[in-house]
Amino acid sequence: MTFDKALNLVSTSGPGGADDHGVSDAEVADEDFDVTAAAQADGLQTVTPMMTDAIDRHVLKVTPDWALSRAIAAIGAVWSNCGLTAASGGSSRKASCALVIDHGEIVGIFTERDIVRLTADNVDLGCLTVADVMTSPVKTLQQSAFQDIFAVLFLFRRYRIRHLPIVDERNHPVGIVTPASIRRVLRPANLLKMRRVADVMSSSVIHASPDTPVIELAQQMATHRVSCIVIVEVESHPTPSDELQAFTPMGIVTERDLVQFQAMELDLRRLTAQDVMSAPLFLLEPTDSLWTAHQEMQTRRVRRLVVSWNWGSGLGIVTQTSLLRVFDPIEMYGIIESMQQTLHQIGDGSSAPSGVARSESAGRVTDLMFEVETQLLSLSNGADLPLEERQRLIDGALKSLQKAQSAMGG
Repeated sequence: MTFDKALNLVSTSGPGGADDHGVSDAEVADEDFDVTAAAQADGLQTVTPMMTDAIDRHVLKVTPDWALSRAIAAIGAVWSNCGLTAASGGSSRKASCALVIDHGEIVGIFTERDIVRLTADNVDLGCLTVADVMTSPVKTLQQSAFQDIFAVLFLFRRYRIRHLPIVDERNHPVGIVTPASIRRVLRPANLLKMRRVADVMSSSVIHASPDTPVIELAQQMATHRVSCIVIVEVESHPTPSDELQAFTPMGIVTERDLVQFQAMELDLRRLTAQDVMSAPLFLLEPTDSLWTAHQEMQTRRVRRLVVSWNWGSGLGIVTQTSLLRVFDPIEMYGIIESMQQTLHQIGDGSSAPSGVARSESAGRVTDLMFEVETQLLSLSNGADLPLEERQRLIDGALKSLQKAQSAMGG
């Protein structure tokens, strides 16, 4: 299925109204995920995913007349790693949204981000119903049209959404697809090994001090449209030309934590970041592979990891959505460009054996990258290619990239 066809099959459910459940370009869709068996480290691990397995059928459903406090409690009634709730080793799935159902059809959606926005605006949640705050209408996709993971990833970006409800032919809800559910069916080992954290991380990190009131953290999340605030201690170091600031990451507070606090009816004006932040943090470096980030997210059951470099002078963040971007065919061209730079170095004699060996290596990599570009071009232009043929082209491109990396000594 092409992107255009998928777009034509996306419908809008619910009464008229603005569709405002989009997210910022800097942080698109970072849903959490269940721990699954990690892909084996050896061999190509990208396989044809089962589309039905990417549909999360355990979705919280509410009616428009539900009290808002009841809906928040239902979303928040899950395990959390924030400092005020007991961690559990269970694998229960976390709800990041509620579908609003009326007469069997989806009429709205209510998400964690909506709770953060309401909290930041000091709205009295006790006197509202779900109908007062839900987003409507809602973009949906018929299950019969859900045949291509890559088309769905495009829809996430096109509509700037992070929840795509799947409906049957009668427009009754079947489940929901999120980046989290897609990641559960992908095997990204080798492609993730080829990319570094620096390639996809966001350096637009919103941070706060440990003594910042939690209500201010909520306001910052709403203002900057981000799902977390990194809690840091700042030190200043004078230099001959300027003053260098070094950030020591101490913890993190997420929108999911705020949902928990609202469900627990805590006074967010009296709590500070250091009271509730998740700590200590596992820090990545920009040179770490995305495969390392993937493994750490699964092991630690988190949705994002903080990146720190240059003794704290730089801060970044990588989310699970960052990992999904490497499956975008357009992004794959970035890998090709990186390999082409290395190829130029080989040709210049700066990073390869000399003489015949260097020439053979350069020729081999050139051939392999030509194969990759041909396969990706066929994928982009293949308007009516069956799913099996699309997957064959993707697998072929990944295998060629893997061989090119080996030829360059990677």
